[in-house]
Amino acid sequence: MKFKKYCLIAFIAFLANFSFAQEGMPVYSDYLTDNYYLIHPSMAGVANCTKVRLTARQQWFGVDDAPSLQTLSINGRLGDSPVALGGVVFNDSNGYHSTTGGYATFAYHLMFSRNEIDLNMLSFGLSAGFIQYKLDESSWLAPGEFDQAVAGIEQSATNFNIDFGFSYHFVDFYAHFTAKNILNNEGINWNGIDGFEFDNLRTYLVSTGYTFSQFGSEWSYEPSIMYMYRDATAESSIDINAKVYKEMDFGKVWGGLSYRRSLDGASFQDGSGVSSQKLQYVTPFVGVDYNNFVFAYTYSYQANTVNFNNGGFHQLTLGFNFNCRREKYECNCPAIN
Repeated sequence: MKFKKYCLIAFIAFLANFSFAQEGMPVYSDYLTDNYYLIHPSMAGVANCTKVRLTARQQWFGVDDAPSLQTLSINGRLGDSPVALGGVVFNDSNGYHSTTGGYATFAYHLMFSRNEIDLNMLSFGLSAGFIQYKLDESSWLAPGEFDQAVAGIEQSATNFNIDFGFSYHFVDFYAHFTAKNILNNEGINWNGIDGFEFDNLRTYLVSTGYTFSQFGSEWSYEPSIMYMYRDATAESSIDINAKVYKEMDFGKVWGGLSYRRSLDGASFQDGSGVSSQKLQYVTPFVGVDYNNFVFAYTYSYQANTVNFNNGGFHQLTLGFNFNCRREKYECNCPAIN
C-alpha cells in the first residue's frame, strides 16, 4: 500500500514539473550576467555592440537525468538605424521530458534626447517562435510488457507563441516590462491523459534598477528587482538583486547576489503537524569583461526546509561583443555600454 502511495506521489510530482516546463524557456537568474535579452525582447540591440551569449546550466550534480538548460542568443542593431534584430535557441531537459525552441526578435528604439550622449530611450520588442515538447517513454516498459497508460515511444508536440515587451532607459535608470507566451496554446494530451496542461502560459515580467557611482570612481553599484507573475496559476515571485562593478585596464570585473522568493506558500507534513514554506533561491554570481569577451559563473542554492536535493545549480555564461558602433553613453548603464 505504501509503495502505491509513493508511486502516486512521484507521478503527481512528475506531472507538476512537466506542466511548469511547458512555459518554454524557464526564467532563472542568468539575465543578471549581462543577458537581459533572454527575458526581455525589447533589449535586443540596445547595447552599442552586437552580443553573442552562450549559457549552460546544470542542476543537482550526482542525480541522474537532472534538469539542464542550454541557450544561445545573438542580438544587435542594423547599422546606425533604430531597428534591431535578435534570435535565441534553447534546450531544456528534465528526466524523460525535454523542451527545445527558438525565437526571432524585432526591436525598435526611440531616442528622446537631442544626441546620443545623454541616454533617454524607449524600446519595443516582439519575439515569435516555436517550442517543441518531447516525452521519451521508450525505456518505461520491459520487453513484452504492456501498460495502457504508456505508449512506449517518444512523443512530441509543437506550439507557436509570441512575447512582447518594452524598456525605458533614462541615464542610470531603467525599467522593463514583458508579456511572455501571449497566445493560448492547445493543451498537450499524452497517452490520452489530459487535464494536466494549461493552455494559458502567459507570464508577466517587470524589472527595474538604477546604477550608482561617485564621479571619477572605478566602482559602481546596481540594485534591481524583478517581479514575475504566472497568469494561469496566479503564482508570483520577486527577485531582489545587488550588483557591483569595477573598471579595469582590460575591461571590467563584476559580481553580485540575487534572492528569489515566491509570494505563494505550499503546505507540507512536518511530523504530527502541518508546516508551510515559500520557494527561496540565493544566487551569487561573478563575471569578467575581458576586451570583447564575457565570462560569468552563477550558483543557485534552494534555501528551503523541504527540497529534492541539497546540491546547488551551476551555470556558465560565455559571451562575445562585436560590431561596436559608437562611443559609450555618458552614464553608468552597463546594459547599454
